[in-house]
Formats: sequence, C-alpha cells, structure tokens
Amino acid sequence: MQMRKLGSQGLQVSAVGLGCMGMSFAYGDADDAQSIATLHRALDLGVNFWDTAEVYGPFTNEQLIGRALQSLKGRRDEVVVATKFGFDIAPETPQQRGAQRMVGVNSRPAHIRAVVEASLERLGIEAIDLLYQHRVDPAVPIEEVVGTMGDLVRQGKVRFLGLSEVSAATLRKAHAVHPISAVQSEYSLWSREPEAEVLPACAELGIGFVPYSPLGRGALTGKLPAPGELSEDDFRRSLPRFQAEAWGANQSLVATLQRMAAERGLTAAQLALAWVLAQSPSIVPIPGARREQHLRENALAADVALSDAELREIGAAMDPARVRGGRYTEAALALVDR
Repeated sequence: MQMRKLGSQGLQVSAVGLGCMGMSFAYGDADDAQSIATLHRALDLGVNFWDTAEVYGPFTNEQLIGRALQSLKGRRDEVVVATKFGFDIAPETPQQRGAQRMVGVNSRPAHIRAVVEASLERLGIEAIDLLYQHRVDPAVPIEEVVGTMGDLVRQGKVRFLGLSEVSAATLRKAHAVHPISAVQSEYSLWSREPEAEVLPACAELGIGFVPYSPLGRGALTGKLPAPGELSEDDFRRSLPRFQAEAWGANQSLVATLQRMAAERGLTAAQLALAWVLAQSPSIVPIPGARREQHLRENALAADVALSDAELREIGAAMDPARVRGGRYTEAALALVDR
C-alpha cells in the first residue's frame, strides 16, 4: 500500500483508508467479531488510516476500535486513528436511540475537552492521531474552536487537526489559528461539491482532503440492494438519493460505471475509488468495509492507474448533474457549513 501525506505537519497515512462508521452505526445490524477481523486484516494490507467518531453508535464504534487496537498487541503505533467531536448527544431512552440522540451541534471549549477525554478512554489510547470537528457550530467562532483543539495538541492529547464539511472561508480562518492537516467531506463521482471552492483552498493551503462516502454510500459499487431491501434501521432508506424514484433513475449511471470498470478489468468500486484518488496526491478516501473481501477490493484501487483521457471520460459519464436526489435531507444539509 502506497502512503500519502495529509497536510504539511508530517501526517502520513495509507492512500486508501477505512471508514469504520458502518461497522456499528447507520447501516443495519453489527457483527463486532467480523468487524475486528476486518480491522486486523486492514493493517496487514497496509490500510492503517481508521476513521471513527463519538457519535457513531453513539460511542460504540470508538469502543469497537479500542478493542481492535487492544487485541493487536503492540501494533498501536502502526495505526492512525481519526475521530471527531461536535454534537450534543442525549441520553438513550426507549424513544430516543442511535442517530436520534444527536440533538444539536456543540463545539464549546469545555465540551471539546470532555469529548476528547472520553474518546481517549473508549479508544484506549494516549493520543488521538487526527481530531476533526465533525460539524461547524454557528454559536462558537471557529477561531475559538481551533484554539481549543490546538491546546489539546500542545498537551499531547491530539497530534493533528482536521475539520469536516467546512466551507473554504471557514477553513482559511481555522488554518490561520493552527495548522489544519485534513478536511473531511463527502466526495465521489456523483457528489462533487468540494471541487468548487474547498479543494482549491486545500491545494493552496497545503491541506489534505479525506473523502467520505467515496462509493456513494455503497450505491456506486453496483452491488447494493434496492433501498426497500435494506434493513429497517439503515439510515440510507431516508436519504433522497435512495428513494424509489431517484434510485431507479440513478441505476443507469451505476450501470455505466460497471460497464466502464469491466472494460478495464476492474470492479465498479475500484474504478470509482481510482478516479477519486487520481484527483490529487493529497486525497485519501475512506470507503467503509465490514467484510474482508470488500476491504481488499477497495485497497487494490490504490494500484490502478488511469490516463487523463480516461479520467475525463469517467468524470463526464458520471456527471453529477444527471444524479437524481440530494445526498442528504434538508435537515442534515442545514448542518453543513456553506
């Protein structure tokens, strides 16, 4: 596995990372034993960049990562652990579980410090390698947020800083307070909003970019069942792009991607990831994978070389203007800094 650099502060990670959210949150039933085996296999394949967050579960995904790290027995330093703060999480009740416990954003300094302490305990580590603000809090100036995060770096509790779903303007303000190593936002062949301003700002400032959902939440693999066949608690069932009419209309795009991949001896997932990887040497996608076979398939995308002509052809064929349905509900998009 080749390595890539995120930011100018010395953070190096595998070119393809691993999004761990789906192992215990949002995508239906969890299988912790299978997930831990996948995490161990990831390290064997050189996929050393693992992404989690306190809100995934909530909390259970960080606990899962902690158990996987503990069972690695001395290999903790081989893993780059990224986690996130930024939400108010309500206590669990029979009426309020999972994602329903996210009741607002919260980046007050005292809250940030408390979340980091709790995350360190759940993960069983002495320092978080990459700490992101998960969503911008309009009530707290970004300069104050990053100032608090910078204090945690100086205290040795965090190594590098990141922001998620931020605008270029917010990123510039943040980077002026403390170096930002990475921006994490949704980016794929059919979600390219960061290309307008955020990716150019990252290139200008020397900041890495970490696309989440680079496979369109599984849709771009061509293997995802129709949304109606997903488990009842799979949050994709609520997304506009996964509603029946939009889903049906988007299948022609997915079929096009599958055809182009087959012509190159690749899977649709590998071609989609290779396209994302080719957009910049500072891009590190974090596709999710609960099973070892999907993990290996994704990892092999780092070895795929595409010509400029192929990149243009693929990009044009998968034009986001042809995609039906938004990537999030309006309520979720309201939390995105724009």
